[in-house]
Amino acid sequence: MPTHGALSKAGKVRSLSDPKKDRSKLRPNPRVKNRRKYNNRVILERNAHRGTQGGQYRPGQRRYRRRRRR
Repeated sequence: MPTHGALSKAGKVRSLSDPKKDRSKLRPNPRVKNRRKYNNRVILERNAHRGTQGGQYRPGQRRYRRRRRR
């Protein structure tokens, strides 16, 4: 097993380790990314919890409030 501390091994550990596969650098553009986030957060939540609150906060429903100390 290669060691990382010794000066005699300087620069040789990288060549002994297993090569990693290159991942593609392509990412979805912001429109696609935001649409995917919206679907995951709002649409899928709403369908999963029929009748209960899913996704964003809806005004008119009660929210938990922290009590003030006196």
